[in-house]
Amino acid sequence: MRIHAARLWRHLDAMAALTEPDRPYTRRSFTPRFGEGRAWLANAFRTAGLETEIDAAGNLVGRLPGLDDGLKPIVVGSHSDTVPSGGRYDGVLGVLSALEVAQTVQAAGKRLRHPLEVVDFLAEEPSEFGLSCIGSRAWAGALTRGDLERKRPDGMTLAEGLVSVGGDPSRLASVQRKPGTITAYLEVHIEQGRVLENSGVPVGIVTDIVGIRRERWLVVGRADHAGATPMNLRHDALVGAAHIIAEASRAASETIAATKPLVATIGHMEVSPNAANAVPGSVTMTLEVRSGDDAAVRNFGDMLQGRTRDHLARLGLDLVRSEISHALPTPCADVIRSAIGEAAKALGHSALSLPSGAGHDGVFVAAAGPIGMIFVPCRDGRSHAPEEEITADQAATGADVLLAAILRLDESL
Repeated sequence: MRIHAARLWRHLDAMAALTEPDRPYTRRSFTPRFGEGRAWLANAFRTAGLETEIDAAGNLVGRLPGLDDGLKPIVVGSHSDTVPSGGRYDGVLGVLSALEVAQTVQAAGKRLRHPLEVVDFLAEEPSEFGLSCIGSRAWAGALTRGDLERKRPDGMTLAEGLVSVGGDPSRLASVQRKPGTITAYLEVHIEQGRVLENSGVPVGIVTDIVGIRRERWLVVGRADHAGATPMNLRHDALVGAAHIIAEASRAASETIAATKPLVATIGHMEVSPNAANAVPGSVTMTLEVRSGDDAAVRNFGDMLQGRTRDHLARLGLDLVRSEISHALPTPCADVIRSAIGEAAKALGHSALSLPSGAGHDGVFVAAAGPIGMIFVPCRDGRSHAPEEEITADQAATGADVLLAAILRLDESL
């Protein structure tokens, strides 16, 4: 049994067309464009014969009953939202590959033993509410009352955002998947790096998903007139922020030789008053740290603060830190990794085991059962950018391996 490669590619093209016209490829969660994508997907789910609903957490779920509908489901999927000016395949390849598997199974007149659930998780990418993996967090029971009170810049709360996409924050408990309630979760995704491409290997078997911690760092100085304030009397918050950024890069670079190296990024910053003729009075920035070593991830912020404390004091600056989110490193299950490897081999594809340096919904779905991920190469490792590119054959390979792995797991688990 093989997937319909041309149909999968048509679906990918159709979703790519649903973008902000002046910012391809942008389909941000909780926006009208995201709603258009969701409407297209829901129609495609129903057309494929899936029992389709939006759950209380705003996840789009399509269900294909199994021969033994009392068995725990096999769950497949990913997300359809994007980062600003993102790519055509990040996330949505996993959703549409899952849909293609369901369509292929039905077209072959076959029924799985287990129910099959195809899921488009809400807001995997960091949203304007300052939170990522919103839908899968709810599945793990990790979406808190405080999270629901988060506000985006226009004042909308996350609770209101859930309602806007068809969810119901008053019923979040109904979507939580308790430990042991799914048979397996599988996801196809572009690698978002260059390992597979550089190795000439068409299939990646993910060993684990790194932990990710995000903190908000507020550097507080004093805003003054840029022309009338001598250099030795300034408390320039941006100068202090620049020192923190440089030290973060140096500290993370020191871990390159570690068994589980760490990466640190300050990719978002707000400067106030942000005027050409004003000394910056405050800088708010986001520190993101990733590694398979959770202790290193947790300790990095304290270490960085220690390395920069004296310099900030000399500048007369204060620092205020707060946690935004923290996701633990998540191993992929041996039974699923083995099924993916056997599936790739049976289809004539070589495969390479590698970690995922990017976060995924599987981190939270793992609270409900074993997870696994299939990577396919992307050109030059580009992702989260309009230049993100894969071929139709690469997409088909990922979906074919997904199908073959599911069939194996359906028989063995």
